[in-house]
Amino acid sequence: MGKPTGFLEYERKTSAELAPKDRIKNFNEFHTPLSRDEQRKQAARCMDCGVPFCQAGMNICGMTSGCPLNNLIPEWNDMLYNDNLEQAFARLSKTNCFPEFTSRVCPALCEKACTCNLNGDPVSVRENERAIIEYAFANDLVNDKQPKVHSGKKVAVIGSGPSGLAVADQLIGRGHDVTVYERSDRPGGLLMYGIPNMKLEKQIIDRRIDVMKKRGIKFVLNTEVATGKASAKAVCPKDDQMTGYLKNKNLKYVKAEDLLKEYDAVVLACGATNPRDIKAPGRDAKGIYFAVDFLKTTTMSLVNSGFADKQFVNCKGKNVLVIGGGDTGNDCVGTAVREGAVSVTQLEMMPKAPDTRTPDNPWPEWPKICKTDYGQQEAIAVYGHDPRIYETTVKEFIKDKDGNVKAAKCVKLDWKKDPETGRMTMTEIEGSEYIVDCDVVLIAAGFLGCQTYVAESFGVELNERTNVKTPCPNSYTTNVPKVFVAGDMHRGQSLVVWAIREGREAAMAVEELLLGYTNLQ
Repeated sequence: MGKPTGFLEYERKTSAELAPKDRIKNFNEFHTPLSRDEQRKQAARCMDCGVPFCQAGMNICGMTSGCPLNNLIPEWNDMLYNDNLEQAFARLSKTNCFPEFTSRVCPALCEKACTCNLNGDPVSVRENERAIIEYAFANDLVNDKQPKVHSGKKVAVIGSGPSGLAVADQLIGRGHDVTVYERSDRPGGLLMYGIPNMKLEKQIIDRRIDVMKKRGIKFVLNTEVATGKASAKAVCPKDDQMTGYLKNKNLKYVKAEDLLKEYDAVVLACGATNPRDIKAPGRDAKGIYFAVDFLKTTTMSLVNSGFADKQFVNCKGKNVLVIGGGDTGNDCVGTAVREGAVSVTQLEMMPKAPDTRTPDNPWPEWPKICKTDYGQQEAIAVYGHDPRIYETTVKEFIKDKDGNVKAAKCVKLDWKKDPETGRMTMTEIEGSEYIVDCDVVLIAAGFLGCQTYVAESFGVELNERTNVKTPCPNSYTTNVPKVFVAGDMHRGQSLVVWAIREGREAAMAVEELLLGYTNLQ
């Protein structure tokens, strides 16, 4: 424990943010890191608890409490406080392949479970993590060397999101030959195109990919894995309006059966990218898009041309309606504001969460409280009010004479507990309908599971949620010999930190097949 009285002496302090009206002028990250001395003080606040819930990653009442990667947080906080950043990085690297990603986009489950959070403010764990990894990159501590001993075993990873990258990172370190197949033009998956630039600048991803290439990992881009009828379904989004933006003219195909012949193991890490739709009259109107497609085209156009190619949905001068909350809904709000929308409205079906913990939601459970994220903060600054409307859904989309969406008929919802099942059920409140003007509608209603054509190509079974079926939740094997699964394709839509954990554990299962044992952790 670096300083036993640190949590008493120092107040929590985090990196400075640009004011909302300043940061919306571009798509850059908008946090200014703390000085090294100030970051050490923040690390000194760590109490080195007898029971460090921050790193427990356990399930409490159906929610994760603490870090799913079981990061050795008190240990590297102590090292950061003592200015031993090289050792702190070594400790951090034992459990986390990509701290530069989690320290930017993770909702910091560790901080919510921090003991300091019981009666005060938690340790700034996420920013301490970022300070350590950025020091490591700046001082050439990140391993970019190829393994000295090679196993002669070959592994194909399908998908280059966080889980696929974690699989590759772990296996290359053990001397296995790893090739990552990605259908897009850049590696990174969700990290590259699903998360807006202001949350994760893309040079951060490129920096890590360069390291992985130097270590010997091969990336095959613009390549879709499919076979037979499945290939006809590949990559075409459900929303035909987006086809022109998203269509990859350089796309090539590789057959699943050929990969099974060439490689000793195949890992499916394609994510849960099948969006949940809104079934309401008028859904076929022009100007209604899935949020993930909207975010993808925006980032693609930004990194390809700085928006000069105009291959994105431009919200400038438009009334934007976002349907759904969560991180994706908030990202849509922040993106629309930056593009110059004249108004942004965000609908959420659930009631507004309380501003502070309720007695039935004690620490160290995940706090079920209302969070006003960066996008909503920016909308408040620009439009003068919170964009969110709770307990509301869309009943009908209204078109103009040319088939474009011009408004949505919304209805208020009433949530009540079913006395027989105990579940909360919703009903429409009669006479509560009203009209919201909108020229662009973004559906951020979550995901239903994986796009099934890759699974069909390999012949792996799916469960009732259209995720790849495994013998048990902690297993990564499928019904097809030497085919494994990891990440959202396995567990459903989840967090980047969970994807990394799944990738690391799937790599262990793969190595057990390849060698009969594993030394991975």
